[in-house]
Amino acid sequence: MSDTAPKQHHFDYAKTFIVGFGFLGISIIWPIFNRFIPIILQAGDPEYERQLLAAGKELPKIVGFGIAPSWAFFIMTWDNIINVFVQPWAGAKSDQTWNRLGRRKPWILLGAPIAIVGFVLVPFAQSVLAIAIFILITNFGMALFRSPTVSWLGDLFPPDDRSKANGIINLMGGLGFVVALFGLGPLFDSVGQAAPFIGGAILMLAALSVALLKVKEPAHIELEDRVEDGGVIANLREVFNKPDKSGIFVLLGILFWFIAWEALDTGLSSFAVFGLGIPAGQAATLSAIGGVAFILFAIPAGNLGSKYGRRGIILAGLTGLVLLFPIGFFVIQNTVTFVIVLVLAGSFWALVNVNSLPLVYDYGDESRIGAFTGLYYFSSQSAAILGPTLGGFLVDAVGNRHRWLFLFSALFMGLAWLAMTRVKRKSVSTVPA
Repeated sequence: MSDTAPKQHHFDYAKTFIVGFGFLGISIIWPIFNRFIPIILQAGDPEYERQLLAAGKELPKIVGFGIAPSWAFFIMTWDNIINVFVQPWAGAKSDQTWNRLGRRKPWILLGAPIAIVGFVLVPFAQSVLAIAIFILITNFGMALFRSPTVSWLGDLFPPDDRSKANGIINLMGGLGFVVALFGLGPLFDSVGQAAPFIGGAILMLAALSVALLKVKEPAHIELEDRVEDGGVIANLREVFNKPDKSGIFVLLGILFWFIAWEALDTGLSSFAVFGLGIPAGQAATLSAIGGVAFILFAIPAGNLGSKYGRRGIILAGLTGLVLLFPIGFFVIQNTVTFVIVLVLAGSFWALVNVNSLPLVYDYGDESRIGAFTGLYYFSSQSAAILGPTLGGFLVDAVGNRHRWLFLFSALFMGLAWLAMTRVKRKSVSTVPA
């Protein structure tokens, strides 16, 4: 038996940033999607025009369909209905995909071209039906490769490194968010409604190409580790049947905090344009400031989760959001207060979001990373259906005033906080020096 001292653990930052290009590619699409499509769907609604004119503000120069907030927000969830079923299935199936291209890469090569085609067609839609179809095409493609791409976190990093790695990967995702809205958002006003969509598709293709060419997938996983997957229902049943019910409350917490976040995120640009009278391109750029805060806090959030425990750091972030959103409801009256609240929200959200997926793995199964990534997306995408739908009905009920989404989100962040208090603490494992 050798008495040689154990080798010092080395965290590979370069590899992590390369893996992050996959998430960067995914993250370029969503901010453009979520900021501009709700505005296009609602632009032309006479009630918004009446409110803006009454406040002495200019009407936005946007070609849209003039539909009610509840219907606009509901259309925004159609993609997520697909995601609830396709992402868990794709994540689990990618666990069993083994060919010369790798384990997860074939799914990127399958889904990305479909997503790019649908996304580019969105701004050219001439009817509500057409834009809905293009949204569905985009999200079917994205759903095919999002879970497999994110599963690289579990494939390539040991448990002790996952919060740190996810901090860097989320930093890359935040960079995609900022590039999309700072770089491409202004093009909506200056060039035309299609410009951000075309630019986003090009940048996503470039980022995913880097990941496909540079990420080296593990080829040494033993055959006996390949576990057959029984589908979303079977995976959920497995979590429910465990003696420790923490996994249930983790998924429930994810459901609640994403209901809160998705509702507000979907309505944020509408609030800025139709509530504060900010031009659409400028509103998208301003919302990216919250993304900058997320980027700055992504790596510290991951490091804090690794050092002090993911559960506690998530609870801290949720506490901040529960307090911040009601304050935002009252104080946001202009661009300055809007930006201040977004910066604080992005900072607190980093504490929650960066540690979410690693927390799922903590209560999951190391041999079935893709399947448990799928369960994470089952909860988050279910929330992406419920959040905007319920939020849209609320906005309708209060007279097309998106400001009420801040109180809606505070309520569901509070429910998420309660769910996380039911999750049993796990000791913070340390990496040998």
